[in-house]
Amino acid sequence: MSEPKIRRHQESVRVCASAESLYDMVSDITRTGEWSPVCTMCWWDDEASAGQVGAWFTGRNELPHRTWETRSQVEAAERGREFGWVVGGSFVRWGFTLTPSNEGTILSEYWEFLPDGIAMFEEKFGDQADFQIADRTQQALAGIPKTLAAIKQIAESIADR
Repeated sequence: MSEPKIRRHQESVRVCASAESLYDMVSDITRTGEWSPVCTMCWWDDEASAGQVGAWFTGRNELPHRTWETRSQVEAAERGREFGWVVGGSFVRWGFTLTPSNEGTILSEYWEFLPDGIAMFEEKFGDQADFQIADRTQQALAGIPKTLAAIKQIAESIADR
């Protein structure tokens, strides 16, 4: 099967807020529905490990033509620097990095379709795998700037209070 050209992507936005306050927002996965165009809600599978590396959470995703849930495992949790997770433990990597700047923080969102995710799609969708991978890739590329813009708006509106 042919490989998609884009397997990873990252975009950034400058936010007038501290890296620590932004980290507190993005690492609170129960707030994801406030800014994600696809993921409408998330919850920790075990509250005792919430926010820690190794913790699992479930997310509910909704598009006009389908609704589904995924489980993800936190793989990076460094306050003020990075919060990241891997869907299915090995399929797709998502996360945020935070870099303090003179006028706030550079917030970057990253996404990477991992080899296990490609293999899972090939097994699950067969001849339709390339189409499904391209569709998910397009959703990620379209969603990242929307997510960053929404986080920026929320964070800056809180800072203005």
